[in-house]
Amino acid sequence: MSSGLQIILLIASLVFPILAQLYLRSVFGSASKKISSLGITGKETAERILKHYDLSQIPVNHIAGKLSDHYDPINKKLALSDSVYESNSIAAVAVAAHEVGHAIQDKQKYRFLVLRTVCYPVVGFSSNVAPFLIIGGLFFPVVPHLLEVGILFFTISVFFTLITLPVEFDASRRAMVAVSELGLVSPSEKGQAQKVLSAAALTYVAAAVTAVLELVRLLLIARESE
Repeated sequence: MSSGLQIILLIASLVFPILAQLYLRSVFGSASKKISSLGITGKETAERILKHYDLSQIPVNHIAGKLSDHYDPINKKLALSDSVYESNSIAAVAVAAHEVGHAIQDKQKYRFLVLRTVCYPVVGFSSNVAPFLIIGGLFFPVVPHLLEVGILFFTISVFFTLITLPVEFDASRRAMVAVSELGLVSPSEKGQAQKVLSAAALTYVAAAVTAVLELVRLLLIARESE
C-alpha cells in the first residue's frame, strides 16, 4: 500500500507543475495578443506605478527569457522579460504591475517578503545539499541518519515554497489596486489582467503542493527504511 501511495505521490508531483505551466502559458499567450487600451508597455507600466508609490529610484531593467520577470529585494532592482518589457499587451501590464507589487511590499516591510528574503540564503544552501543527502541516505543506508538529515534540509525548502504563496498573492492584489487607481487598464480589461495574475499564482500553488507531496513521499520512504 505504501509503495502504491508513493507512486501516486510521485506522479502527482510531476503532473501538477506541468499542468499549471501549460495553463499559465495559455492564459498569458491569449492576453499577450490583446493590446491594452492605453497602449503602454510593461516598462512604462512599472515606471508609472513606481513613481506613484515614490519608488522611482528603482531601475526597471530588461532581462532575457520568457516569464523570467522578478523583483530583487536585495539589490532593489526590477527586471522584466522579453515578452513584458517592450510589449503593450494586457498580459505585459499585469505582469509588470505584479513585480512592482513586490517592490511596494519591500518598501512597506511586508512581513512574509521580509521572512522570505531572510530565509533565501539558507534555502539556497539546503536545496542544493538536500538531494545529495537523500540519495546518499537511500544508497548508503549504513550511514546513520543521512536520509533523515536530507529530509530535514528538504523541509526547509518546502517551508520556503509555502511562505512564497502569501507573498505572490499579495503582490497580485497590490498590482490590481495600482492599475485600477492609475487607470492603466480599462474596466473591460480588468478581468483579463486578473486572469493572468491568477494563472501565475497557480504555478506557485502547484510548486507548494508538489513540495508537500514530495516531502510526504520521502517521509514514507524513511519510515519503511527503519
